[in-house]
Amino acid sequence: MSATHIGIFVGSLRKGSYSKSIAGFIEGLSSDRFSYKIIEIGNLPLYNQDYDDEGTAPETYEKFRKSVKPLDGVLFITPEYNRSVPAVLKNAIDVGSRPYGQSVWSGKPGAIISSSPGIYGGFGANHHLRQSLVFLNVLPLQQPECYLPKIADSINEQGELTSDKLKESLGRFIEAFEKWVMTTKES
Repeated sequence: MSATHIGIFVGSLRKGSYSKSIAGFIEGLSSDRFSYKIIEIGNLPLYNQDYDDEGTAPETYEKFRKSVKPLDGVLFITPEYNRSVPAVLKNAIDVGSRPYGQSVWSGKPGAIISSSPGIYGGFGANHHLRQSLVFLNVLPLQQPECYLPKIADSINEQGELTSDKLKESLGRFIEAFEKWVMTTKES
């Protein structure tokens, strides 16, 4: 049996991004059953429908869409910017949802991990993202939800997760997500 392929989409471009650290940890959880891979979104030009309408879509759009289409599931890891998702993540979602009727997201099981240096763990971003995913027919994991507050306290200067409690929590979340992916594949 081949591995189930999950794409990880990171909503932060910052060099020392906490979201990137979380994504790297999860990518390290890959096994012969589930393969996790970070999908680059920082090189996508802002979505412009004229590109698709005129057949002049940037090569990066096509490469991105082709990398998402065959995935068995999608995992979004995002910080919260102004109570919502960062523009880079929303742009990737928009690029993948077009041209109209050809969304690469539709029918895929998904999950969201949000984080914040503050106490709310990216609650606003998590729910704004969930709203877009539901519209695009991504099947988001309902429970457990994953909000990571005070994330800066759990990652060192090298970007490594230092909290055993956080690692255990992420492990349980990923286990629930993998069960969700398998459940949606069977139905």
